[in-house]
Amino acid sequence: MSDRPQPRRLACARCGAAFVCTLSTDCWCGAESARLPLPASGTGFADCLCRDCLRAVAARAEGQQR
Repeated sequence: MSDRPQPRRLACARCGAAFVCTLSTDCWCGAESARLPLPASGTGFADCLCRDCLRAVAARAEGQQR
């Protein structure tokens, strides 16, 4: 039996798009340069975001920090 968590099927908390979260360093989000505090904590979203929304929210947050 593997100690790896089972993938979660999610709907993006921002746009509703379906995607899979593997809850591990192998997850697609681990390769993203954006590191947002998800879920919640300052983003206003209660759960994970799809790739497009993660990038959009990260870009907006980066622009606000300048």
